[in-house]
Amino acid sequence: MTKRSGILFAVGATVAGLVTAAPSPATADAGVQRAVSLKWTDCATKSSPTLQCSSVRAPLNHDDPSGRQITLALTRVPHTSKTFQGPLLVNPGGPGGSGLSMAGYVAASLPKSVASQYDVMGFDPRGVGKSRPALDCVPKYSAPVRPDSVPRSVRDEQVNRDRARSFAAACGRKYPDLLPYMDTVSAAKDLDVIRRATGSRQLNYLGYSYGTYLGSVYAKLFPDRVRRLVLDSNVDPTGIWYDDNISQDYAFDSRHKAFMAWVAKYHSTYRLGSDPAKVEAAWYRMRDAVRKHPAGKKVGASELDDTFLPGGYYNGYWPALAGAFAGYVNDKDEKGLVKAYERFGAVDAEGDNGYSVYSAVQCRDAQWPRDWNVWRSDTWRVHDKAPFMAWSNTWYNAPCADWPVEPLNPVRVSNNSLPPALLFQATDDGATPYEGGVTLHRKLAGSSLVVEQGGGNHGVTLSGNACLDKYLVDYLAKGTVPRAGRGDVDAVCAKTPDPEPATAKAATPASRAGADGRGSALHAMLGFRG
Repeated sequence: MTKRSGILFAVGATVAGLVTAAPSPATADAGVQRAVSLKWTDCATKSSPTLQCSSVRAPLNHDDPSGRQITLALTRVPHTSKTFQGPLLVNPGGPGGSGLSMAGYVAASLPKSVASQYDVMGFDPRGVGKSRPALDCVPKYSAPVRPDSVPRSVRDEQVNRDRARSFAAACGRKYPDLLPYMDTVSAAKDLDVIRRATGSRQLNYLGYSYGTYLGSVYAKLFPDRVRRLVLDSNVDPTGIWYDDNISQDYAFDSRHKAFMAWVAKYHSTYRLGSDPAKVEAAWYRMRDAVRKHPAGKKVGASELDDTFLPGGYYNGYWPALAGAFAGYVNDKDEKGLVKAYERFGAVDAEGDNGYSVYSAVQCRDAQWPRDWNVWRSDTWRVHDKAPFMAWSNTWYNAPCADWPVEPLNPVRVSNNSLPPALLFQATDDGATPYEGGVTLHRKLAGSSLVVEQGGGNHGVTLSGNACLDKYLVDYLAKGTVPRAGRGDVDAVCAKTPDPEPATAKAATPASRAGADGRGSALHAMLGFRG
């Protein structure tokens, strides 16, 4: 998600006017004190030369504030403007995504005149990254070559079932004292600990993906402490989490088909055919081939799924993935497929930590079916229509069928007392399908929904679409939101153009989006699967 094209695309919906969110910057300034308990140290990087690091202690159990404490790792790019609008917390999603590097990214991506008015702050949620303790239930759990996710026999299914069950048991043995407090409500209360540590009366918040659910839960719990709320690529709060994952299966299959159509469009480059259905058939033949003989003894069927899944999140990856696909089919090039796996699909220690936190939070947040027959029946039903990731996603979440901690009741997200929130949603998003954005918009009274029409990327602001970013910048600078006056959508932006093949000489900066610029940097931070 390359550098801004500088083109402001036409807005497709009627915008009746702009509404200013309360409180105004001046009002907020009066209630903001300088940080009273955080000690910041320099941790500058080449890309973030003013980045600072700190940490704050929070209760493991917020109902026992004097009990055991955990540590939350923080970063910030401090404000430099005389007009100070308070802290802007940013979160990339997951659950399980590290947000430390995101502070520098957001500060650099916003206009300097706007970023300078905020302390742009990243954080590692409880259990994640440099926060302590950090979870890692089963190191190298996803190491290749794993069993094929799609079962061809009762035994195949049992192998994966046992793997998932053993992961859940390992988490229970290793972290019996932590798992009861790994949930979104606890993480939202951590945000308020961070707010208090900054000395701020209210928070500004920018969340992507799962970060939209975290932000909306915070808003539910602490509505008077929300100043500005930006939610990009929205989780459907009524589907937490089993139903949301089923919705993902259908949406990701559609994105995979869109990728196949793109490859077919460039048949002259990839030589895989000009019929999308035949290209897709070739992809599934490739999958069957590596199932029998893993490429480079590393990329089997499940690893191939992992490799191509990021293409469902972000089309900037399509040229690289198509090159690996074509190389294997046309030239028997296993090295290219292995290289693609190592870039897009392989899981390192950070990924192990992310998956452990993902499982701990999603399994604790809400009830999942305990009867495996429900999972099996639902997955085959989805697989018949949307095979790309139905079984892969089932096994990814299957530890929740045997999670060792009883689930909570999910928060009923809704609010009638917030300042106007600003929501962004792409119509063809795979990870958080479009309906989730509409649902959350209806749940948050007074919110505004900006839609990227025809867009399929996950995480759409600060990634090259000038129209979307204009709404974001106006909101952060002045608190203004678009109002259409009717329907569910307040403003519409044209989608960021799809990429062209890496070898195409005619590719424009906009069409190469993500190959080497903002989009790929953002999507490297966004937590896959949520």
